[in-house]
Amino acid sequence: MGEQVVILGIESSCDDTSAAVIVDGVEMSNVVAGQKVHEAYGGVVPELASRAHQKHIIPVVDQALNQAGVELSQLSAIGYTRGPGLMGSLLVGGSFTNGLSLALKKPVIEVNHMRAHILAHFIQNLEKSRQTPEFPFLCLTVSGGHTQIVLVKDYFEMEVLGETKDDAAGEAFDKVAKLMGLPYPGGPVIDQLAKEGDPDKFRFPVADMPDFEFSFSGLKTNVLYKLQKGSQSDPDFVAKNKAHIAAGVQKAIIKALLQKLERAAKKHGIKDIALAGGVSANSELRESLTELGKKNNWNTFIPPFAYCTDNAAMIGITAYYSFLEKNYDGQYRPPKARMKM
Repeated sequence: MGEQVVILGIESSCDDTSAAVIVDGVEMSNVVAGQKVHEAYGGVVPELASRAHQKHIIPVVDQALNQAGVELSQLSAIGYTRGPGLMGSLLVGGSFTNGLSLALKKPVIEVNHMRAHILAHFIQNLEKSRQTPEFPFLCLTVSGGHTQIVLVKDYFEMEVLGETKDDAAGEAFDKVAKLMGLPYPGGPVIDQLAKEGDPDKFRFPVADMPDFEFSFSGLKTNVLYKLQKGSQSDPDFVAKNKAHIAAGVQKAIIKALLQKLERAAKKHGIKDIALAGGVSANSELRESLTELGKKNNWNTFIPPFAYCTDNAAMIGITAYYSFLEKNYDGQYRPPKARMKM
């Protein structure tokens, strides 16, 4: 590999075990093992997640290295998710990384999971080059655990302009889906159902928070009351109206997200706008952002589906830029379930 920078990225913050190889900023492999065990419980069970990570991590790392055609001895460094996330899950990825780094005498680079979602926009691949946002840009980061508008000034200088004060957008999607009796994860199910529904048949309010902050807990309560009231007069109310309810909920969440994003873009005079996180896979959010971008003459950056959900390529690219800047001390640090940007 010569003077190439070869990074092994490891992601284990929640219920996806992932490993990726990044060579000079180019993704050579990105392997993800999901966990279906949580479907029966309607949400991620932390203890089951950590056990599944222990089962998956060695095969996933081995597959990532094989796909990339890279030997362990060729690694420049190993990047891992230090936080935020589930402590048990983070411990599996972190402990594996620490052991491997000690055996290989390779430096370890800790990565903030939310920062990595944003820097996923800078991953390049062999097939074709991707356009990347120019600094400074705004990123709307929406996932099951976080909803943030971030001012990205550089690879490692980021300011959170506003975030949710309770439920995240992805969490709201999943909780509403659970109220409706839909399978987990509920976000993608609501996305599909909404395509068949009338978003104006049932209107749901979202709290108007100050500045660029969000709140989605009230939406969940409003949906609950609507379902209870409708079911009192018609036991089949939810079954008959699930597409319309899904469409109404989705419209309310997306409207809240994009109103704040548009306001932030105007206040800061920024034209490069990016989307990141698991909810960025939502088809209506992607289409709505694209349309809003045309209206405001923005340069919009929407990640490929492979980089929306948790994956190790985003960990690897973040570690790559840290390595270039020597922005690390090369030692392993224990994980942090809560970790600021």
